[in-house]
Amino acid sequence: MATGFFVTGTDTGIGKTTVSCALLHAFAAQGKKVAGMKPIVAGSENGQWLDVEQLLTASNVNVTRQQMNPYAFDLPISPHLAARQSGTEIDLLVIHHAYQQLSAIADLVIVEGAGGFLVPINERQNGADLVKMLNLPVILVVGMRLGCLNHALLTAQAIQAVGLTLPGWVANCVDPQMSVVAENIATLEQRLDCPLLGTLPFRREADIQQSAGLLDISKL
Repeated sequence: MATGFFVTGTDTGIGKTTVSCALLHAFAAQGKKVAGMKPIVAGSENGQWLDVEQLLTASNVNVTRQQMNPYAFDLPISPHLAARQSGTEIDLLVIHHAYQQLSAIADLVIVEGAGGFLVPINERQNGADLVKMLNLPVILVVGMRLGCLNHALLTAQAIQAVGLTLPGWVANCVDPQMSVVAENIATLEQRLDCPLLGTLPFRREADIQQSAGLLDISKL
């Protein structure tokens, strides 16, 4: 079992936080000390970063906000642009140091990425560079909607092309109007070289406890 996982997605807004929190709950139910981490968040609501709040709530060890979220920006735009507008530059070494602090106090750390796998982080590096630095296996969240097959297969290819492992994926039904959902999931089960950890049904409000129960973490 790895001491951590990196959660990425086929796009932004497809349920990475829900899956990350569900994983934290599932591992905590096994008696593990768990910590969530959102290295970079872009987009606040009324002065709060909801992804960070949810990960804090799902963690069962005491962590500081700076440890779990080194970089927070108000605008919901790409991290490198949000950092530029705030007059800073995201430093992967800062994130790595925070991750090491979390790893020292938790049995397992779930790190949630920003946007998709190759999202630019600064002027030279992207999300793949961050995951490579942390050296974590990647869990792929596929937002089940039109176009997801291509997005999922391209993302899986990108993950494996940089030498990272992909131990599992999650189907998150984000579009209640999507046609032939089961057939799309079956297609990805056939073509992705890793197991399906679970399928999360469409919900207007996330139910983390229910989602945790739908994930088979024994496959990781």
